[in-house]
Amino acid sequence: MKNILRSWTGNSAQQADGATSVSVIRSDDVSKRLELLDDFEQAGISWLWATDADARLVYLSSNAAENLQKPLDELLTKPLVELFETDPDSPGGSSARPLNFQLTARNKLVDQTVRLTVGRSKHEGRQTWWSLSGTPKFDKAGQFLGYRGSAKDITVEYERQLEDSRLAEFDSLTGLANRHRMNKRLESILASYKSTNRSCALMMLDLDRFKQVNDTFGHPVGDELLKQVAKRLQRVVGHRGEVGRLGGDEFQIILPDIDDRGKLGELASKIIQMVSQPYVIEDKRATIGTSVGIAISPYDGVHKDDLIHNSDLSLYASKNGGRGQFRFYSVDLKDEAEERRIIEEDLRVALAEDKLELHYQPIVRTDDNMVVVFEALMRWTHPERGPIGPNVFIPIAEESDLILQLGEWALNRACKDALAWPSSVRVAVNVSAAQFAHSEFAETVTQALEASGLEAGRLELELTESVFMGDSETVEETFSLLKKLGIRLALDDFGTGYSSLSYLRSAPFDKLKVDRSFVDSCTLKDQNSDKIIAAIIGLSEALGMEVIVEGVEAFDQLDVVKSKGARYIQGWIYSKALTQSAIVERMKSGDFRIEPDGPERHRGERRSVFRRIGVIHDDHRYDALLRDLSKTGARIEGLLGVAVGTDLVLDLGGGQLVVCTVNRTHDSTFAVEFETPLVSDGAGGLCTRHRASPYALAAAGMKIEPGPNGKSSNVVLLNPPRTKPQFMEVAVGKMHAG
Repeated sequence: MKNILRSWTGNSAQQADGATSVSVIRSDDVSKRLELLDDFEQAGISWLWATDADARLVYLSSNAAENLQKPLDELLTKPLVELFETDPDSPGGSSARPLNFQLTARNKLVDQTVRLTVGRSKHEGRQTWWSLSGTPKFDKAGQFLGYRGSAKDITVEYERQLEDSRLAEFDSLTGLANRHRMNKRLESILASYKSTNRSCALMMLDLDRFKQVNDTFGHPVGDELLKQVAKRLQRVVGHRGEVGRLGGDEFQIILPDIDDRGKLGELASKIIQMVSQPYVIEDKRATIGTSVGIAISPYDGVHKDDLIHNSDLSLYASKNGGRGQFRFYSVDLKDEAEERRIIEEDLRVALAEDKLELHYQPIVRTDDNMVVVFEALMRWTHPERGPIGPNVFIPIAEESDLILQLGEWALNRACKDALAWPSSVRVAVNVSAAQFAHSEFAETVTQALEASGLEAGRLELELTESVFMGDSETVEETFSLLKKLGIRLALDDFGTGYSSLSYLRSAPFDKLKVDRSFVDSCTLKDQNSDKIIAAIIGLSEALGMEVIVEGVEAFDQLDVVKSKGARYIQGWIYSKALTQSAIVERMKSGDFRIEPDGPERHRGERRSVFRRIGVIHDDHRYDALLRDLSKTGARIEGLLGVAVGTDLVLDLGGGQLVVCTVNRTHDSTFAVEFETPLVSDGAGGLCTRHRASPYALAAAGMKIEPGPNGKSSNVVLLNPPRTKPQFMEVAVGKMHAG
């Protein structure tokens, strides 16, 4: 050991056989140096270590062994790499080469951070880090003798570095990645995926009504709520991606290698449902919601800023579409903010000039097909745009003060109209969460009844679970006031949320309305919708509530729901919404009974549309008009000579290519069946599961070019056709969808 230690003094001469002999010249100087090294070791500033040519430890300061709480004899002769390993999580040093590589390459070690693999060290129950420095030692012949070096315990400083690094990249409240880390992660993924033509989805979401929870219950409850939201998001996303909190109530999810919009829509729906479950914090019950926007690289952007911007636009659209929704990005969203502003202004004018109407859809008793209730549905015919659906203008009204005015107008009009009906027929009015949460809502209802003279028992208010997002005490007080008036309450869209049963226990509902989504699939064998309908009806009867099954359109659906015990049904099989004048006219003859009338079998919803699309056949692209669209097929107009059985590719824009087969033709109109069904776009529309990548199109001799006014994008064939066109394009005039 003394020989090893003396070699540090620089007064040793190396022999050819590698042995060390110590010069006796100026032995007093050597003693002083040895004394200095002893003092250095005892001071604990740093420790000394040395290895032989086989990288085995041949010397280690006694203080270092004490730090490891291991006998010195047990540590000596061990390979150095068995004692330490390079820390892969070292701040700023994650790219450092492993210690074993450094020693094998005989590189100089300079403050290399290593993690101890033996001993407990003085840091009981914690990992210990040392900083190693060392220099390879050679004799005059160039033969490697081993390492001579120093070390010190840097655990305290290192843990502080780790914490600083964690704070720089992770949110201190939730533990999720912060904006800085998410940006770096997304930028890295997109850069590496670009060369391999891989996809990456980005979800942006923020919490609906979080500010109200924060203001009502205080910031500590709001902070705890954010922690619970973070845990729920991580459970839902799992290993599929990384969840980050950008700040406030904004979250982001990076999902590498996912471009299936069906799966993304399912994930977004699950996130919305999970986040919307109630939270119990310090004996307080809070309910929030969330909206989700989705953009996918490379279709919606290949650079970080583009993808973030487009996912933000889709989030904005989902919030404006009524909240609690998801929305995929499309180029049409660029004009949506201005479009909404115009609709809001026109809606104010329509309300002021009494241009809105209420139509009424009957709810029928199945025992005798008698009408027992009419549900009031708001209608608006724009002087220039034509009919604008409530799914468009109601969410816009909810974002402003207009919803309170609209709600008050609807209540007053419905109560007045109901006076013209027999006293046995009630009127149902939908109430938004914003209306219900208003402090003067109960007074507004009272005034509507007094002004019209309608009996309170003939008025039903239809509420959704969103009314429970407000302060629970205010909600309970409003329920109490309404029940004292004698008004009937119905829970709409029942079965679509996770917390409906708790609402039934705490709220005085008189009836439930089974959501139409269960009716749409109740005739399918691989679904459990018919069983769910039966369970809801059984539960309601046990609680003494009525059940209305809505959305029944065909006789096969009617047979199923009636077999499950449905006594009250609302749907097109009985009637669409009627004007007040039509209802009054029919009632003059005493005709309150409506016989069911509709198709024998239910088919998937087909939307009437009117937009230009591309039809690709062989190496030709034709322009045509899309008239109807459903998940499984479409009706197209504008081409002559298309035969049944022809295989086509429809270009729906934005890289959405749909393989299909013609199954019906008539003149210039033909119908097609899709090879793969479309999926929901989260906004009431349909889209393809996958899109053609720009890279794949380029390889196939095609590319995507912006359409007219930049509002769509179409596939363009780059190579000139080699064959003659088989179809003839014909001009088609615009017709009103019916």
